[in-house]
Amino acid sequence: MATMMAMSSFAGAAVLPCGSAGRFGARSLPALARHALVVRAQTDGPSTPPPNKPKASTSIWDAMAFDGPAPERINGRLAMVGFVTALAVEAGRGDGLLSQLGSGTGQAWFAYSVAVLSVASLVPLLQGESAESRAGAIMNANAELWNGRFAMLGLVALAATEIITGAPFINV
Repeated sequence: MATMMAMSSFAGAAVLPCGSAGRFGARSLPALARHALVVRAQTDGPSTPPPNKPKASTSIWDAMAFDGPAPERINGRLAMVGFVTALAVEAGRGDGLLSQLGSGTGQAWFAYSVAVLSVASLVPLLQGESAESRAGAIMNANAELWNGRFAMLGLVALAATEIITGAPFINV
């Protein structure tokens, strides 16, 4: 019984049973390969790192680039905190989002929150970690991005509701 091996750049294997030559017929195969044909593929290059641990750049310029990992995450985290805070102040005091922005009473808290969340978001990125590497089953990196995006839209919706109706979203 003879075996033929062929190297190829694509992964896959085919084994033809004895006496079977597939749809091409027995005449198209060489005489030695009529009993069995085995095709094995091997990769030529080095193995790639696992897809669940992408390498993150440790440069501040790469992290804060337009398409870098930090800007959308930081903005999303700030929007999530801002959305919950805006709703809490509306429920507690009755002030709408635009009146909160106009009064200027929360500017110190806003600056403090921006500084703390920005530094807390940048430190792991500058140490070489990525958001995907710390993800769990429920709390993953994509869920955080989507929650941040929805919080950004929620803040816009709060402002639009107050502009259109002339009253805060939560009427006390």
